[in-house]
Amino acid sequence: MFLVLLVLTPTGASAGSVRVVPAGNRHTEQPAIPGASVRRTQAGKTTFDLKYEKVRDLLASDDRLRSKIKATAAAYGIDPIHMVGAIVGEHTFNVDVYDTLQSYYVKAASYAGNSFRFAYDEESIADFVARPEFGACADETDSYHLWSCREDVWEKTFRGRTVGGKSYPNNRFSAVFFQPFYAGQTFGLGQINPLTALMLSDLVSKTSGVAKLDENDAAGVYKAIMDPDLSLAFMAGVLRKAIDDYRSVAGMDISRNPGVTATLFNVGNSLQRARILAAKNAASSSPVWPEENYYGWLVNDRLKELERLF
Repeated sequence: MFLVLLVLTPTGASAGSVRVVPAGNRHTEQPAIPGASVRRTQAGKTTFDLKYEKVRDLLASDDRLRSKIKATAAAYGIDPIHMVGAIVGEHTFNVDVYDTLQSYYVKAASYAGNSFRFAYDEESIADFVARPEFGACADETDSYHLWSCREDVWEKTFRGRTVGGKSYPNNRFSAVFFQPFYAGQTFGLGQINPLTALMLSDLVSKTSGVAKLDENDAAGVYKAIMDPDLSLAFMAGVLRKAIDDYRSVAGMDISRNPGVTATLFNVGNSLQRARILAAKNAASSSPVWPEENYYGWLVNDRLKELERLF
């Protein structure tokens, strides 16, 4: 089933130094599911099994959606099972799936024309990243490394600290500056957060012809992450970058393990995580493999069933 398409893969690691991550789960039992996910599911008077079955059935019954997934995956050189895994994981553990693809279009349209911006405590994101602390990021030429650099600066310099007389929350960059409505928000079929969309803007623009995103146009960013036709492209971009990061930085080919790619889609920060894994392997005499979390574990556990959808 797996199509090893590497046309977009960086060449930072030589072919001989890249280890193929074994298929399947490293954990014999599913890792613990976070309490927030459990409470959210209980509040909806449902179960993880029922939510899984609902999203699986939507994928099985919607030929149009499966066709879109196939076409998008092909454009980004990944097997569609990676996108299926991410969709299944998000709608099993984080949100309940809508009954039809059309419902996602209707929800996306409800945000059209809304006026809001990305900011914290009256300081816009544009003004914030213009601070001298972000000067080191000015040389980055693509959106992925630019926003990754800015996120690193946030973590090292601003998160939970007082800078220039102003205190900043001990929270993720995306949560502080990129959630104008409420905390914990990701939207749409792909459940992409706004910061991730900004990171992937150049790749998605180049590959799918989508207009580049602007942090000063928050409504435009939300359209990109809520419209299924655009959201699928950003989802594929996240997975493509995760595969590329682990190959070029950690010397690991994760393209044959959808549980690992689903895990990275869930937790984010694939570049930083690849660096950590590379350091662990540099200090170890035997391979240290990436591990799936509860979300990726489910994908690998149900892999044969999910593969039959395509």
